Amino acid sequence: MSAPRLSGYALFAALLATAGIPIYIHAPKFYVDEYGVGLTSLGMVLFGLRLFDFVQDPALGWLSQRTAHRRKTMVAGAVSILVISMTGLFAVPPLTAPLLWFGMCLTGLFTAFSFLTISFYAQGVVKAIPLGGHGHVHVAAWRETGALLGICVASVAPTALGFTGAPFAVFAAGFAGLALLAYLTMRSEWERRARSLQPAGLREILSDPVCRRLLLIALVNATPVAVTSTLFLFFVESRLNAPGLEGPLLLLFFLAAAASAPAWGRIAMHIGQKRALLAGMGVSVAAFGFATLLIEGDVTAFAIICLASGAALGADMTLLPAIFATKLARVAPDAAQGFGLWSFVSKFTLAFAALVLLPLLETVGFVVGGENAPRALNMLTLLYALVPCVLKLMAIALLASTPLLED
Repeated sequence: MSAPRLSGYALFAALLATAGIPIYIHAPKFYVDEYGVGLTSLGMVLFGLRLFDFVQDPALGWLSQRTAHRRKTMVAGAVSILVISMTGLFAVPPLTAPLLWFGMCLTGLFTAFSFLTISFYAQGVVKAIPLGGHGHVHVAAWRETGALLGICVASVAPTALGFTGAPFAVFAAGFAGLALLAYLTMRSEWERRARSLQPAGLREILSDPVCRRLLLIALVNATPVAVTSTLFLFFVESRLNAPGLEGPLLLLFFLAAAASAPAWGRIAMHIGQKRALLAGMGVSVAAFGFATLLIEGDVTAFAIICLASGAALGADMTLLPAIFATKLARVAPDAAQGFGLWSFVSKFTLAFAALVLLPLLETVGFVVGGENAPRALNMLTLLYALVPCVLKLMAIALLASTPLLED
């Protein structure tokens, strides 16, 4: 295994991560605070974009597979679109109605993000095959550690850059610099090709029962992360009554995930990927179970929960993609269309959370940054803590009953 080359995968993963979960954390609140856009309207736009992805992500998987011989050029174009969209979202005042501008910028950002994620994860399968039996775990550990560190930086950057007077504009400029560096670091990797005789399509992937089950597990297992990502800032500000601590607590959560990712990789090599992932999912259930008991002022207890749930996220992000990649390497060595489905599943959960949770909070009278009745705060706790527990238990049951090769 070549650490310098795998470090390129970590850096590119950090770029993609910066344009992923942090956008769901920052963008809705940014457009509420700066332009007065309603939560329900933002939720509807986010869900509409994910419905578009229902067609787009599998299509982009097909495009990535068919243009694999020109992947270096295609990635360069997608990175450019990603940078332009991020700049428009945060650094350019809306050139039309704020909600429409929000939708336009996110359309470009999500399309480029989808194509890059699909191509990147497919390239990871190509990279892992020559590395031997634990190749997929090695690649996943480097990749997801980079992704989690990227999330850490992106999650707190706007708060840390507050002294500049235009933190989101500076964030967008920093993102452009990271994009250039990440592309240059990975430029030689995009020329590697899968040694498959015949590219596999969606039919071959979906006809495999284990692939279908893993996609279902990914859907159920990603939803708790989507729920907590969508509601994290609101929970800290309103339920814990700790405005100003959102950034440090979010950083603590993702740093715990980043620190744990290599450890989960090593654990998986000793006890198996499935058993290690089940252990991590169990930690997540325990953490969010305790979160249901929190009241105003329980910041220290929540910090401990952030450490535990962050460590559990490290298992989710490292091991489940590695399990899926291991299976895809046998069913579809090029893997692009398989990760097109994987990308759709991951993003659909974030949009579904926005569509359901934000309007539901508004219905019970929840006010962002204002005084809230006990009913609204109880609903926030129910959605943030209890719903993820139930979903995670469902994912555990599905994974435990799924036969994998290591069984």
